[in-house]
Amino acid sequence: MLKIDLKKELKGLYNASEKRPKILDVPELSYLMVDGKGDPNTSKDFSDAMEVMYPLSYTIKFMSKEELNKDFVVMPLEAVWWADDMMAFVRLEKDLWKWTVMQMQPDFVTNQMVERAMEDVKKKKGLAYLDLVRLERYDEGRCAQIMHIGPYSDEGPTIEKLHEFIEDEGYNMNGKHREIYMSDPRRVPPEKYRTIIRQPIRKI
Repeated sequence: MLKIDLKKELKGLYNASEKRPKILDVPELSYLMVDGKGDPNTSKDFSDAMEVMYPLSYTIKFMSKEELNKDFVVMPLEAVWWADDMMAFVRLEKDLWKWTVMQMQPDFVTNQMVERAMEDVKKKKGLAYLDLVRLERYDEGRCAQIMHIGPYSDEGPTIEKLHEFIEDEGYNMNGKHREIYMSDPRRVPPEKYRTIIRQPIRKI
């Protein structure tokens, strides 16, 4: 059986230093996605959106093994963040933040597979965001990224360091702030959370 590990195949995308940011080119990739709005620390919508991803991805994984003879490693959860007024980020007005929760899928996963997996999960679990999930391609292009170690609430200095690096390298920010959650918060204490912070950029 073919076994696919996209974290290894796309190692540069899921490996970052906490000391110095790096610049990389992110290809167009396929993701499960679901949109929402609100403070990630208090929003039930955000927790509901996060909760739906793993059951769906594992159902697709088992379907792929059985029907296509292809196995794959389920990828980390990710999210992109923005606001209609981006100063809401600076002012930490988190109720105004918008987000898309994402989880990468192999290219052979189809909309039909996702729809069937959704029906299967629906029979077993009543997950609020299940019907809102979609499969979509996403192209970030050139980005800068850094690793943050610690609680999500302490990301501020790491984000500032990334933004300073972008400016020093002669780039402007060009797109939505992305976070890749490399640690499982159910198993890892907050001080050891590993989160990749990524920002699309363009040359000045």
